[in-house]
Amino acid sequence: MASFGETLRHLMAERGVSLGRLAELASFDKGYLSKIANGKKLPSAAVAKACDAALGARGELMSAAHLDIAAARDSQPWQTADLLLRIQSSDTSASTLEALDSTIFELCCQYPYRDATDLRRESQEWLRHVVTLLHRPVGLQQHRDLLVAAGRLALLIGCVEYDMGMRAGAESTRVAARQLAHEAGNAEILAWTHEMRAWFALTQGRYGRVVTEANAGIMIAHSESVTVQLLAQRAKAYARLGDIEAVRSALDEGADLLSVLPRPDRPDHHFVVDPDKWDFYAMDAYRLAGADELAATHARQVIARSQRPHGVEVSPMRAAEARLTLGVVAARTGNLEDALAKGAEALSGDRRSLPSLVMVASELESALHERYPGELRTEEFTDRLRSAMC
Repeated sequence: MASFGETLRHLMAERGVSLGRLAELASFDKGYLSKIANGKKLPSAAVAKACDAALGARGELMSAAHLDIAAARDSQPWQTADLLLRIQSSDTSASTLEALDSTIFELCCQYPYRDATDLRRESQEWLRHVVTLLHRPVGLQQHRDLLVAAGRLALLIGCVEYDMGMRAGAESTRVAARQLAHEAGNAEILAWTHEMRAWFALTQGRYGRVVTEANAGIMIAHSESVTVQLLAQRAKAYARLGDIEAVRSALDEGADLLSVLPRPDRPDHHFVVDPDKWDFYAMDAYRLAGADELAATHARQVIARSQRPHGVEVSPMRAAEARLTLGVVAARTGNLEDALAKGAEALSGDRRSLPSLVMVASELESALHERYPGELRTEEFTDRLRSAMC
């Protein structure tokens, strides 16, 4: 989408409105509007709303302003174009590698909310640059650093691909990450490839494989964060297998390990586990174990921590599954209206992990059919779920 300034100039020309006339209509200083129109200043919400109304843009200018403001918040402390230029010229200095590592870190922090197609595309572009460097003569340490960078990008891309329903592609990417981890001698990336395979198996109903992969990852993990995540996957598998004692044991072990870890500066990083994420994992395990009150308590915590001022949701995928959990609990306790409302809200989001969402939504669907067989609105939820899978 075009920037606010570009959109504003286009609408002014289309409607034959001069900058002076716009200043009169919007009640803003002409010089201030000129700087915004030429991209020298960011538009405020107030000026965007006023210009939108003055030009009859029906929200187009307000949308452009929101995107400009979001882009400014997400800007990095280095110039991407300069980094690309240095990479293309085979500069593998310490500063370039550090900037590359920071870029990958930020991409991992965008995983919870960014459009999956865009995130996959940008991550693949960076991976192509790293691969180009790997085919050029560099020092041994630099080569190892590039392998690690490529491995981290492959982990991220594989997760996004699986979110999009690309099972074969995600598994191929996971295998590539595993190979890169072996080449680089990086146990953390290797452990995450086991975690990814455990996640894939979980959503495909292969619960024994989940336990096997989780145990294998725990054996080699040197990162407490990935160990906690592996324990969470193990707990969720045991819950589906009906082994409640094993669920409690895995959750307790994970919570104990998590309690001694410092809270991360960037808990939005996909490959970092913090207490907020632990609520999410516990919610899933308790729901499956039939501990509805505990599941609902954790679900409400997940939703509350996902919210930011003005209704902005920073973890839409987690919040969607939390709403489905509340829907399942509502269905089990005989509250059809709440169950359907929570289910509809969960399926309405744009950023989703399709396999995980469908897995939990299917639990709600099953609970609805069991409690309310033949209910028309239950059938309508089934139809909505099928549409979400397309």
